[in-house]
Amino acid sequence: MHLGNYLGLLDNSEKQITKAFAQVSRHHKDEPDIEQMCQKLSAWSREHQGKLVPYLQRYAEQQSTEPARLKHELFSAPRSGSLGLIRDLHDLWLLTQEVQLSWTVIQQAALALRDEDLKATCAFCSARTKRQTDWLLGRIKQAAPQALVVAD
Repeated sequence: MHLGNYLGLLDNSEKQITKAFAQVSRHHKDEPDIEQMCQKLSAWSREHQGKLVPYLQRYAEQQSTEPARLKHELFSAPRSGSLGLIRDLHDLWLLTQEVQLSWTVIQQAALALRDEDLKATCAFCSARTKRQTDWLLGRIKQAAPQALVVAD
């Protein structure tokens, strides 16, 4: 069974997005709502990691380094200004898509295994990840006109 592999991928993805939200929070704390919301969304991903622990133990975790490589490529250096904010939010959105897809794949496995606890965890965490994605998209839409049309 390869579920442990995907759980390891998801665990590391949540870990990387936790770090990325915290990083963006620090780099753009002068922007309204960025510091507070990114800290909150980082805490959600950290909580998701905690919820994965019993399943990682049950289904024999296999860590994946793919999410760390992705985060490193996306957040290689701090960015500043309005364009930097858009790029950081865009990269966070990409990371949330990785997490969302992983939750979806694992939820399908939970259905096949008839693992009601894992299914409930997937539903809860997937819904929160969607909220992360939705907030990021809304914030990108809000900031894009200023960042792309008006010079810094």
